[in-house]
Amino acid sequence: MSMPPRFWLRPEARFLAVLLSPFAKVVAGCAARRQKAVGWLAPVPVLCCGNLTTGGTGKTTVVLDLMARLQTQGIKVHALTRGYKGTLKGPVRVTSDHTAQDVGDEALLLAHQGPTWVGGDRAATAQAAVKSGAQCLIMDDGFQNPTLRKTLSLLVVDGAAGLGNGHVMPAGPLREGIIAGLKRASAVLVIGEDQTDFLERYAEYLSPKAVYTARLETTVTDLLSNKAGPYIAFAGLGRPSKFFDGLRGGGIQLLRAIAFPDHYRYQSKDMKSLLSLAEIHNAELVTTPKDAVRLPSWFRQRVKVVNVALQWDDPSAPEKLLRALMSKART
Repeated sequence: MSMPPRFWLRPEARFLAVLLSPFAKVVAGCAARRQKAVGWLAPVPVLCCGNLTTGGTGKTTVVLDLMARLQTQGIKVHALTRGYKGTLKGPVRVTSDHTAQDVGDEALLLAHQGPTWVGGDRAATAQAAVKSGAQCLIMDDGFQNPTLRKTLSLLVVDGAAGLGNGHVMPAGPLREGIIAGLKRASAVLVIGEDQTDFLERYAEYLSPKAVYTARLETTVTDLLSNKAGPYIAFAGLGRPSKFFDGLRGGGIQLLRAIAFPDHYRYQSKDMKSLLSLAEIHNAELVTTPKDAVRLPSWFRQRVKVVNVALQWDDPSAPEKLLRALMSKART
């Protein structure tokens, strides 16, 4: 995905949003009609971690966190993802032989945590996972996909960006109408400081849903202990600034912060340019795990990878969420 238009995140920039509103109504109408379809009911709990907007909100980080917690409980959880930017359509189980070009970067990250399946047809992918022994399914994205019925849907919201200008594509970043999406959600997780007053603005639609808050924590211990630097950070994410800010917040001196489009496939010229820049400034390169899986081994060996983890503001929140999932599945 390329960088989103700037006016998508600026509610005061009304001209283009109004101009594109007829097209937005068509998209919203199609999304609403699609939800009338009845999906496949899996014999195991299905937890969907999705969002209302395009771009990165931290869904994959949330899925990784919840997968680990379910595994700790002895539950055989399998992840389902579309495999965005991958060539394989699925259903296919991700293996160590697959590359980001095959299944996408998110699928490779999830596969490091546990069994992961790629497929655009969520129902068919879920059926394959259940047949393979899955006791619980967790979807990375797919909130708008009705082909698989969800036991519980967790709506993930980026606290910094909120819902952008509040308009549906192409007038804004929304995949569907706000009210329709919020009503369909079982719970909401806001990641980072709520800078757009999302929780207050949509309070009437959030009650009595469970609302959780969390933050992304960049693990910089190794970088600080190494006493190297300065660093040149690069990332191809929905919002690379979150990664860069996390590094700076951890006390890392960044000489440069270079943003690439989300899911970007790094070209030879990009990598050579980064290496040249690091050599000129006697700096080290640093990136995210999601970017690292898209890099060839010869270049990845010359880049430090910094993990980004989810820290729940209420430590008991994720367990409450998972208990609600299992309880709803039983009933």
